[in-house]
Amino acid sequence: MTYSHDVLVIGSGAAGLTLALSLAKHAKVAVLSKNALNQGSTWFAQGGIAAVLDDQDSIEAHVKDTLIAGAGLCHEESVRFTVENSKAAIKWLIEQGVIFTKENGTEDYHLTKEGGHSHRRIIHSADATGRAVHSTLIDQVRLQQNIQVYEDHIAVNLITQADTNSRKLRCTGAYVLDKNSEQVHVFQAKVVVLATGGASKVYLYTTNLDGASGDGIAMAWRAGCRIANMEFNQFHPTCLYHASTKNFLISEALRGEGAYLRLPNGERFMHRFDERLELAPRDIVARAIDHEMKRLGCDCLYLDISHKTPDFIKEHFPTIYARCLELGIDITKEPIPVVPAAHFTCGGVVVDKNGQTDLQNLYAIGETSFTGLHGANRLASNSLLECVVYAQSSALQIINSLNAINPPEQSEEWDSTRVTNSDEDVVISHNWDELRRFMWDYVGIVRTHKRLERALHRIELLKAEIADYYSNYKISSDLIELRNLATVAELIIDSALERKESRGLHYSLDFPNKSNIARDTILVPTNFAAQNIVVSIDGND
Repeated sequence: MTYSHDVLVIGSGAAGLTLALSLAKHAKVAVLSKNALNQGSTWFAQGGIAAVLDDQDSIEAHVKDTLIAGAGLCHEESVRFTVENSKAAIKWLIEQGVIFTKENGTEDYHLTKEGGHSHRRIIHSADATGRAVHSTLIDQVRLQQNIQVYEDHIAVNLITQADTNSRKLRCTGAYVLDKNSEQVHVFQAKVVVLATGGASKVYLYTTNLDGASGDGIAMAWRAGCRIANMEFNQFHPTCLYHASTKNFLISEALRGEGAYLRLPNGERFMHRFDERLELAPRDIVARAIDHEMKRLGCDCLYLDISHKTPDFIKEHFPTIYARCLELGIDITKEPIPVVPAAHFTCGGVVVDKNGQTDLQNLYAIGETSFTGLHGANRLASNSLLECVVYAQSSALQIINSLNAINPPEQSEEWDSTRVTNSDEDVVISHNWDELRRFMWDYVGIVRTHKRLERALHRIELLKAEIADYYSNYKISSDLIELRNLATVAELIIDSALERKESRGLHYSLDFPNKSNIARDTILVPTNFAAQNIVVSIDGND
């Protein structure tokens, strides 16, 4: 079956839904959600959104903090563009109906502070900001007649065609698996937008749900788009360590409100690593925790906010308090066991300030994209801001160009006549587990050249097995995600091997020093689409 729309948005988090809503009055939009709408990373984001909202703060201060955290690799033009639009982005979210936390008894919004920030500038909705934002956007999308949502639909591959006038290659849609009917359909559109999130599920321990499998990054790479800075995988320092839960994030806002990191004996240790203590950027805190765990041979360390009053804790962190209490941990009286876990993909598909990729009529926004904002380490709470700012910028570009784009020609239907049902699904689960384990062991927080080479050897073997399986058996959601994870894993390894220094989130024992020259790692596919549209790496057209 073939579905036709003006714009196809692959992904249903903050970036994808913001873009869809921004286009609703101008185009017929399809939004693909590979699970239920509320199952993405946005829904579970706790901390908040960084924005210049206080008179004591300034755009220059926010820009400076972002550049410092990014360890010399942020593109200042992209940083400034994002920060300058931060207040308007928050205003738009409030207009959509997002309810942010206010100071007690006032109409002023409560702003908190997180690691790497010099001012209180994190606007939030208690400790469940992602849910407040995402649920509001979902409600608004449901009201729009021009937006059609397809839940439980996962994209398999992008479709490209030669433009009838210019003969240049352009993106015209995607092959999409309906997980309920198990049929693959053609979704055609003048414009396709990748908003599929990051790829943290490539690691064994992560704060993300299973859906963070790098689908958009992998599809864009296969279609001929450049990928940048995939070696910079942010590990959140504080994921709850408990046998009954595997990905519950303990928000950085706890440290912003005075929580201490402690060793098992109760001793604080961050003073040995950074003068900013618990409020150092995430890469420093994660490495410090990793170092102490390995030094002591312990399974976890502890985050302690019990010196604050119970009322303060329950008011500011109701979700974390309730979840920990369910697991037998009263955070008003005892510390929280924590470990670092893969959290955010700082690299991605190369785009300009409008989200345009190297392939004509293909855009990428949110965590899928590489805008130059995050550099070698993302500053806390800049990610949701990036989603809104770049989604709106992309929407404006799409609106201005949509009428001039020729409708796509009819694409071939998906051919499944030569494949059979598999009776060896254990191969998928085994390969999924093996990939995530060796990525954690060899390409984790601390790396060596030898470990990276071992990982590359393993991924080459796994990719061959996956390709054989993909060619001979009916596809499934698990197989699609595994295939994409293998592609993304190889991109991460290749990027890490190219960087002969330690910078930001990439730390190598073989190259412990930072180079005097800061360069992005740009991977170019053999089918590079540069003959169509060349996106400069500094964010300019």
